Amino acid sequence: MAEADLFAPMGDGTVHLEQVDQSHREAMRVACAADEAIWDIYPMSLIGEHFDPGFDAILANPQRRPFALFAHGGLIGMSGYLNIDRPNRVLEIGGTYIEPAARGTGLNGRIKRLLIDRAIACGFQRIEFRIDIRNGRSMAAVEKLGAVREGVMRRQRITWTGHVRDTALYSILAEEWTGASRG
Repeated sequence: MAEADLFAPMGDGTVHLEQVDQSHREAMRVACAADEAIWDIYPMSLIGEHFDPGFDAILANPQRRPFALFAHGGLIGMSGYLNIDRPNRVLEIGGTYIEPAARGTGLNGRIKRLLIDRAIACGFQRIEFRIDIRNGRSMAAVEKLGAVREGVMRRQRITWTGHVRDTALYSILAEEWTGASRG
C-alpha cells in the first residue's frame, strides 16, 4: 500500500474513521466536552478555552495524524497515528478520546483493530501505545488487544495541568498481530 493509503478513510460497517480537519471542529468540541474530568489525564486539554488552541495544535503537528471517529451516524471522538517512523516501520496509535456514551461498547477495540490492520498493511512492523499510568482503562484496552507492556518511562512528560507523567509503553509486532486470533 502507498503512504497515502495509511491516511485514507476506513470503516467496518457502523464505524467510520476519516482524517480530522477543520470541518470536524464543532462536532469534536461537543464530543470532547462530554467528559470534562477525563482531560486531567491527557497531555493537553480539549475543553473550554483550551479547545481551539489544542485543536489547532493537533492539526498543525506533522507527527500527529488523527482520525475523527464516527459511529451510529455521529462523531464520537478521535484516535490516530503519532510519531510515524517510516524508515524503521514503527508508529504509535494514540491521542484517543471517545465520548462516555460510546465507552464500554466494544467500539474502541474495533477502532484500534482498524488502525492496526491498516498500519500493518502499509508495512509497519511495530505499533506502539504510550499511556499515562493513571489511565487503567486504556491500559486494559490495549492489553485486551494483545499488546505487550514493555515498561514504564518514568517522569516522561509534563501534562497541561503541570502533572509529571509516568508513561506505560506497550507494543504489538506485526507477526504477533497477524498470527493472533482477534475475533
